Amino acid sequence: MYEVKLHEKHVEKFKNQYPLIFKEGIIGYQLLESAKLEEGTLLKLVDERGKYVATGYLGHQNKGIGWVLTRNEKEKIDLAYFQRKIYQSIEKRLGLFSNPKTNAFRVFNGEGDGIGGLTIDFYNGYYLINWYSEGIYHYKSLIVEALKNAVEYDGIYEKLRFDHLESEHNDGFIAGKEANFPLVVKENGVNISVFFNEGAMVGVFLDQREVRKSIRNNYSKGKTVLNTFSYTGVFSVFAAIGGAKSVTSVDLAKRSLEHTQTNFELNKLPLEPHPILVEDVFHYFKYAHKKGLTFDLVILDPPSYAKSKDFTFSAEKDYPELLADAIRITKKGGIIVASNNSSTISLDKFKQIIGRGFNIANERFEIVEIHQLPKDFRTHYLYEESNYLKVVFIKVSK
Repeated sequence: MYEVKLHEKHVEKFKNQYPLIFKEGIIGYQLLESAKLEEGTLLKLVDERGKYVATGYLGHQNKGIGWVLTRNEKEKIDLAYFQRKIYQSIEKRLGLFSNPKTNAFRVFNGEGDGIGGLTIDFYNGYYLINWYSEGIYHYKSLIVEALKNAVEYDGIYEKLRFDHLESEHNDGFIAGKEANFPLVVKENGVNISVFFNEGAMVGVFLDQREVRKSIRNNYSKGKTVLNTFSYTGVFSVFAAIGGAKSVTSVDLAKRSLEHTQTNFELNKLPLEPHPILVEDVFHYFKYAHKKGLTFDLVILDPPSYAKSKDFTFSAEKDYPELLADAIRITKKGGIIVASNNSSTISLDKFKQIIGRGFNIANERFEIVEIHQLPKDFRTHYLYEESNYLKVVFIKVSK
């Protein structure tokens, strides 16, 4: 274990349960760097007088240099520790495990469940572990063993979210029996295809579960819907099941066509009234505006960063203009579902971005519904960035 001294002004923050270890909080950070410690090394955090504050692990990623694991100096970071954390997280989600209409959800959510850098998702008998730094990956054998001891499973897979090991990685299969992809899961009674063998994403964003439910139940019946950055068309399927007159799905990725068709077919939905376009969303907005096309409901869920052939999109910089494009093809009284998942943009800041978009379009609006992370995506009350999702249902004033 490597001892690290904290700046006095940050000690209370860590004593009060703050989970992220950040370099500005450390005295002599350069010494820590020059020590060239192995990722995963346990760090003993002490105040300037050498008094124990917490134990964490070294794990460099884009948020900081590691995460606090315990504030009990006597607690060992061993199999029993990880098993206890996983048991506690599962206990908080027993209601989801017993829900016959939903069998895909988050089982362990990083710092919200006490171990930053680690998430575990459940997909109809299969568990998917996501490692967000080499530091937490250092504990792979213990964490996998703890998960095996805690749950019954058909199979366990993993995804490495840190780049330099990705090239050494196979399809991520760890234990149990291999899945036949696409694996079909249920969410609020709707069938969704998922796959662990096509890169970082798996076909559905589980954090949007309540948003999809609201679109289906409250906003789709008899409406014309445009789903932009549609990915595998899961929003589109929910809108169609909700009785939408037509749903247009637009995404630049060629694979979006096949995956969206699969999700429609899994739910016995006709494809004819629901066009699926492989097209740059930015180009489509210009085309739709030129043709005078308008929609009752527009779903706007861009990635935080995206690059097409002739345009690079950054949520913080470009979202207002993107939203203005969406407003121009939304009917008066229509709804825009504006989503952002950047941890650096707060809900208040996102509301300001929405206001700028409507100013550009010279339109007025009313916020009718707001969603953040569902309960299985447990957040840390002192770490605001853990509640990253912001989805705002906006009514375009008549």
